[in-house]
Amino acid sequence: MLRRGLLAWASRVVVLLVLLCCAASVLYMLACTPRGDDERLGLPRANGPTGRAGSQAAVLSWEERHRDHVGSLKRQIAQLQDELQERSEQLRAAQQLAGEPAGAPGRAQADLLAFLRSQVDRAEVHAGVKQATEYAAVPFDSFTLHKVYQLETGLTRHPEEKPVRKDKRDELVEAIQSAVEALNSPAESSPDQRPYTASDFIEGIYRTERDKGTLYELTFRGDHKHEFRRLVLFRPFGPIMKVKKEQLNMASTLVNVIVPLARRVDKFRQFMQNFREMSIQQDGRVHLTVVYFGKEEMDEVKGILENTSRAANFRNFTFIQLSGEFSRGKGLDVGARSWKGSNVLLFFCDVDIYFTSEFLNTCRLNTQPGKKVFYPVLFSQYNPGIIYGHHDAVPSLEQQLVIKKETGFWRDFGFGMTCQYRSDFINIGGFDLDIRGWGGEDVHLYRKYLHSNLVVVRAPARGLFHLWHEKRCEDELAPEQYRMCIQSKAMNEASHGQLGMLVFRHEIEAHLRRQRRKTGSRKS
Repeated sequence: MLRRGLLAWASRVVVLLVLLCCAASVLYMLACTPRGDDERLGLPRANGPTGRAGSQAAVLSWEERHRDHVGSLKRQIAQLQDELQERSEQLRAAQQLAGEPAGAPGRAQADLLAFLRSQVDRAEVHAGVKQATEYAAVPFDSFTLHKVYQLETGLTRHPEEKPVRKDKRDELVEAIQSAVEALNSPAESSPDQRPYTASDFIEGIYRTERDKGTLYELTFRGDHKHEFRRLVLFRPFGPIMKVKKEQLNMASTLVNVIVPLARRVDKFRQFMQNFREMSIQQDGRVHLTVVYFGKEEMDEVKGILENTSRAANFRNFTFIQLSGEFSRGKGLDVGARSWKGSNVLLFFCDVDIYFTSEFLNTCRLNTQPGKKVFYPVLFSQYNPGIIYGHHDAVPSLEQQLVIKKETGFWRDFGFGMTCQYRSDFINIGGFDLDIRGWGGEDVHLYRKYLHSNLVVVRAPARGLFHLWHEKRCEDELAPEQYRMCIQSKAMNEASHGQLGMLVFRHEIEAHLRRQRRKTGSRKS
């Protein structure tokens, strides 16, 4: 296959060389072909109105333009010759690789394969690479058949987009087609296996390390419910290669959703409505652990749990009551360590999070005990009261959860929602329980994983939403924590453009008043 690819590449280079030669010939002919009388520049006659001086000036101007034109053509021909020389050298190298020159049969091809394999080994494919800080990790982008969800959006892009650029669209299409071909390969499939198509593709993630290549992880539907097929592909800035193929069965993979809580009964009631629909009714392979701090409003929270249990016939939950001041890190740590069964997949969640049943599968697919942890980037909702104008126009919650530039943003500075196996959490040392107040404990845990040999999957999750709520930054926070809290508060309110409209609303209103006065004066 590699040899056929090199020969095909060599043939394309030959065609390019021919086209370059033709272009050089055409340019040369255009430069050297004399013009007809009717095509010559109109020169003034010697005894005409302009006189001899005007005639000489016109001749000099025409000669100067001619020299500039010839010089430009010479430069283009020299550039084409340089490109021709470069392509010729590339062609000779390709012919040597494809033709296996005498004296070294197979050596060039073997060296190429060894280089490509070394690129795979250098990339973060089979094992994680220790990172100095959280900013050093290369995030993944996620995609489906029709859309790409990316983090590096800037102010002019969209967090969700249909690939418009042809190179990005063709790149992802080629990756999916390569995965489908690998799944249907006679050498790796059984005779009774059904043929796979692109419609079986569920979702994928990919990222590019600029000095190594692009890694793709693609997930397809399996033959039975809760079964999936995953292929890992790598493009080492050369021919795309299949790294491995896996068959995954998630039918028995339980997700333990751990929620730390203090008061906030209304938010918990809303959370349980979503949990009942998505986790209990649609997924059915979940356990809920609620870690509650204090006794205030505890009976109301327990009542909501018991009502859900009776209504949905759901017994898979644990309620833990702790005394003392609320600490998110302590609550999650206690909830994770309280599990008494076999190794379980943990999803650290907050009460103001909305997630879909598809996200629970994404959580399962992107984690592996001893190898991989998942740090999804959730989509954070803007203040509905601002983006919809007034409260009467605010749509239902389900209608608000749309991934658009105007409705929210990818919360790429947050590391609190995460999926990891309990064994990895225990082995890494859990949370730093000395951290008090808002923020910090989740970043500390994230850094510990980056310093380990586990692969940290960081990618946007289209089924995970942070619901807007008013944020208060307490005076008791340390200066750094207070700054982080204020920054988070500002980013949660509205988009850059929407906040600008609020900041300049007085100028806008003054402009409208002036326009009305001008209109009124014209009428009078």
